[in-house]
Amino acid sequence: MAAKQMKFQEAMKRLDEIVALLNNNELELEEAMSLFEEGLKLSAQCEKQLKTLKYEYEHICINKKNIKKCETKMDQLMEVNQDDGE
Repeated sequence: MAAKQMKFQEAMKRLDEIVALLNNNELELEEAMSLFEEGLKLSAQCEKQLKTLKYEYEHICINKKNIKKCETKMDQLMEVNQDDGE
């Protein structure tokens, strides 16, 4: 399912599905490994997307000369995202 680049929210939803399936403990080993590998790829994709968005956001903030305000907002967004990932 992770063959194409998913939107961030789609990838996060699929990661949640994978975690639920892996926690179920009713999978064959091969299927569990396949899901685990898919999860790793999706996780890397999401991390890359977040880094790209952070760079773009910071670039906008610098151009708008609202650096401190933007840094505070970005920190808040990153905290929320980290909380969602736990």
